[in-house]
Amino acid sequence: MIRLHHVPESRSMRVLWMLHESGLEFEVKTYPFDKSLRDPAYLAVHPAGRVPALEIDGIVLFESGAALEYLAARHGRLGRVQGDADFAEWLNWLHFAETISQHAAALTQQHVVIYPAEKRSALITKLEPMRLAKTYQALEQRLTGREYLLGDFSAADIGVGQALYMAKHFAVLAPFKRLNGYFLRLSERAAFQKSLPHDGQSRLYDAEFYEALDG
Repeated sequence: MIRLHHVPESRSMRVLWMLHESGLEFEVKTYPFDKSLRDPAYLAVHPAGRVPALEIDGIVLFESGAALEYLAARHGRLGRVQGDADFAEWLNWLHFAETISQHAAALTQQHVVIYPAEKRSALITKLEPMRLAKTYQALEQRLTGREYLLGDFSAADIGVGQALYMAKHFAVLAPFKRLNGYFLRLSERAAFQKSLPHDGQSRLYDAEFYEALDG
């Protein structure tokens, strides 16, 4: 049995995308982004009350990057193994997703899920998109002469692609031509589309884009 505990549009989306790409049978338990993640029943699965939590092979994986690595190794798809010439690069770009996500998460907290309007920091809403743009520049350079981060599609693209999905709500992709084209290719994949919120599911983002605050 494979079960994913999931909040739509959060980091657990990258694990859901990976599961769909892998063609596995699994079930999804979906939660809103609220105090239901602090319920004792869920804390018995994930003691920090976060997502994702991937129940698989009698264990629970808490970290999205670890879940992608595990699934790639378990099924021999979308990954690299030690001894491959680009194994280190694969690991590097797989975990670069968190470099992007830390800035997207800070902005999500300011604009969406934690702070009321009167307590939001205009400074953070200006600085963090600039930091996201730095990650965009790194990806733009990496994608020179490549359609995907390692040439062929892999789990690294799933991690980074989902991080970009969050980040694009706060920092525009369009000025980065290669990166924008890359994200469009990723978003056209059937497994990506299946990982998006279904009709009737709660969403983390209620707007397509959040402008920096005045102040």
